[in-house]
This record gives sequence, structure tokens and C-alpha cells, in this order.
Amino acid sequence: MPSLLDEKVSPIYQEVLARNPGETEFHQAAREVLESLGPVLVKHPEFAQHKIIERICEPERQIIFRVPWRDDKGEVQINRGFRVEFNSALGPYKGGLRFHPSVYLGIIKFLGFEQIFKNALTGLPIGGGKGGSDFDPKGKSDDEVMSFCQSFMTELYRHIGEHTDVPAGDIGVGGREIGYMFGQYKRITNRWEAGVLTGKGLDWGGSLVRTEATGYGAVFFVDEMLKARKDTFEGKICSVSGSGNVAIYTTEKIHQLGGKVVTCSDSNGYIYDEKGIDLALMQQLKEVERRRIKDYTQYRKHAKYIAKGNIWEVPCQVAMPSATQNEINGADAAMLVKNGCIAVGEGANMPTTPEGVKVFLEAQIAYGPGKAANAGGVATSALEMQQNAERNSWTFDHTEKRLQEIMRNIHELCYETSIEYGTPGNYVNGANIAGFIRVAKAMVAFGVV
Repeated sequence: MPSLLDEKVSPIYQEVLARNPGETEFHQAAREVLESLGPVLVKHPEFAQHKIIERICEPERQIIFRVPWRDDKGEVQINRGFRVEFNSALGPYKGGLRFHPSVYLGIIKFLGFEQIFKNALTGLPIGGGKGGSDFDPKGKSDDEVMSFCQSFMTELYRHIGEHTDVPAGDIGVGGREIGYMFGQYKRITNRWEAGVLTGKGLDWGGSLVRTEATGYGAVFFVDEMLKARKDTFEGKICSVSGSGNVAIYTTEKIHQLGGKVVTCSDSNGYIYDEKGIDLALMQQLKEVERRRIKDYTQYRKHAKYIAKGNIWEVPCQVAMPSATQNEINGADAAMLVKNGCIAVGEGANMPTTPEGVKVFLEAQIAYGPGKAANAGGVATSALEMQQNAERNSWTFDHTEKRLQEIMRNIHELCYETSIEYGTPGNYVNGANIAGFIRVAKAMVAFGVV
């Protein structure tokens, strides 16, 4: 892929490569943002003078620690924990914890870097951070997960707090894991500090809509992109990847808006249900029974399960990648466009490769990048922090309306910024530039810190 980096920005990117060897996901995330920033430096020369890009690419703090724990056989296991506190210009560090075998520093840095701009777009007072571990909760008993989470928090607790760093869940970290970690934090600190973690249970400081937020928010964003093109979800055939939290609630909201989701997937394959995914069945299998998606066809005989298949071969008008990073490559993107896809909304973080993004932008379809489209999760986490601070609990309808308003505002900001900087309809540039400017202005105001 030919270089698109502005001559003012290219040396900065080369320095990022040199300072962070082997961290390919972080390199990809940094380049994707930096490619948008050349025109910003022309309009705001003070950002170059204050070395804002160089500073924003360097985390304020990187924490790596050992996590020893005992399994059910009494054997000691050792994992590695991470927390990258990337940027606190707009507020306390905010971002999830990912427990997955693929986790290493480069993954956490890519996620944390994306989080800076995503959080800035929400307009809420939250900075960017991310954390996690190479621990795999799959196949582990509740006791083993508890043992790991308690050990993980025994180190992490000293680095977090409601005014410092507020983690949440991500892949492999749901209500169970958040509960174990919150319990250990309370035990160690002797404080009931509800605002230290988000994604909590509703009985002890959690927020309604937080479970649904990332999926709902992604659909709200795509709905706004369609409205900008005088279109709607009504009657649209939609393809959603994944079968976890984001995919389930993306599917639910699409169905509520009149679209029909015909796919879901996991790491082993995908389901194609031409009559529309049975949401209640998928929730029973994944959220209650924790089974693999192939079992869907036991109950919906007409549906097809394609082992190790490519979900993006299924023709659709709206694609919602909601599984993991780099799941759509250039060939997949070209196939989607050829088969009539008119809109893509990223529910996952960076699910499209640079080659795929290029295809979508050249085809001029409505393409919502993750830092804008999936900001609903962290936005509702910030709403949970607000409720905790005021010792209050909002209704589902009130919180969902706040979420929809935030996503509408993010769309408007990205759309208008893309026009202002000469690339109308390019939500990648709009999101990158708008998020960067908000953070950069704060950093300039603070001086060299």
C-alpha cells in the first residue's frame, strides 16, 4: 500500500516504529491516525511546535506485571498482566481489560491508542487507557477465574482509582470477572469506590444499558450514516460477525430498526440463517449455556453452519464486524462491495485492515471506523461513572436516550469535520481529526507535562 503520510508526519511515524519494535497492531493503529493529520498541522501549527503528535504516541505510563495463581489441581500458574495508561489530557484513563491468549504489549497499546480518540469523540471527560492479560478464561472453573482475578487486582489496585484510571471489561472480561476484581479491590483498600470499575452488576453500582451499549451504539452510528444518505435500516439484509456481547446487541437493535441479520460467528465458523438470526436462541446458547455457535443448527434446521468459512462471502447491504481486529482484509472488503454492501459499522476495534479500509473509502460506501462507531460502550461506561458519582441510578430508557444522543453527536462531529478538512463523507478522517484536536488543545493548555 503506497504511503499516504504527510511529509511533516512521516518522520514521526518512523520514530514510532523505531521506539516500538515488533508491535504490529500498534504500528497499524498509529499510522491510521497519523495519515489524517497532515492538514491539521497546517491549520494548527502550534500542535507541531508543542510536539503533540510525538507526545500522544508515547504512553504516559506502561505497567507490566506477573500474575501468579493456583488452578483447581493446586498447581501454580503464571500469567502476565498489562495496563497502559496512554493519555489523561481529558480525564482519568478509561478503557477495558482484555483476557485472551493473544494479549501482549502491542495489542494493549493499539487498543489504548484507539481509546484516546474514541473517548475524546464522546465529549465526556475521560482519557485513554487499556489493559489485560494473556490469561484465557475459556474452560476455566469459577474458582480458577476468581483466583486469577484476585491476583491480577492485587497488583493493579495500586494504579487505578475513580480519579486516576477506571478499567472496564473487554474480550474475556464480563460481569463475573469485574465482580471478582471489584471484590478484591474493596478488600485491599477497605473502600467502597464504585467509580473505580465500570461494567459492574446492577445490584452493586452498575448501569442499565451498559451490556447493550457497544452493539446499540454501533447501530445508532450506522443509522445516522444511512440517514445522511437519505436511507434507513428498514428492509436491509445485514451481516454481523461474532456471537458475544457486541454481536448480540448489534443484532437486537438492527432487528428493532427493521433490518434483518442473517449471520453470526465464532472462532470456529459462522451461521447463515436466511430467515434472520433467532436472537433469543443465540442468547441462550452464548450467554446462558456458553456453547459454541454450531449448536444453533440443532434448533433451527434450515440454518447452515459453515466451519472455518468466510462470513464476508455472504451478500449483505450492511456489514457489522463485531469480533476482533483485522477480520476484514482487502479481498473481503472488495467482496462485500461487489455483493452490494452500502454501509459498514465497526463494532470491534480495528476489525478492518488498511487494505480493506482503502477499498471501502474508494468505493465511497458509508464506512464507520471503530473509534467512532463503537464508542457507545465507553460512553455508557462514563455514564455509569456519572451515576456512581451522584449516588444515583438511571432508568433504561433515560440511559439509552443519552447513548443515542452521544452517538448522534459523534456522527455529526465526524461528518462536519470531514467536510471542514476537505474529505466529505470520509468518517476515518473525520473521527481521527476531531478526536485528535480535542486532545491536542488540552495538551497545549497544560504545557509540557
